[in-house]
Amino acid sequence: MKLLLKWLLSAAALLLVTYLYSGVQVDSFTSALIAALVIGLFNTVLRPVLVVLTLPVTIVTMGLFLFVVNALMFWAAAGVLDGFHVTSFWAALLGSLIYSVLSLLIESALGGLFLEK
Repeated sequence: MKLLLKWLLSAAALLLVTYLYSGVQVDSFTSALIAALVIGLFNTVLRPVLVVLTLPVTIVTMGLFLFVVNALMFWAAAGVLDGFHVTSFWAALLGSLIYSVLSLLIESALGGLFLEK
């Protein structure tokens, strides 16, 4: 139940990113659902590999390069989907920052709803 709710709220967050920032466009709620799923899969599968590969750069930049890795995951998802568009890398960076903040709020809200006992 928590996973399904998080998926729906992540899609809604992606639509909110579209509303707040014109560099990211989502055609419909269905496209947002698919994009949220693909972003989640990329963050689960590809992001750890990229974090390990870019560890020296991440250390030198004191962790700031992780923003670039997040933007690449966001931009890659837009590259493989039809209903989800990001205009440039900088748009992906700002869009991924907004989406990350919204995801953090979603996690916080869901953590309060679904307390493990």
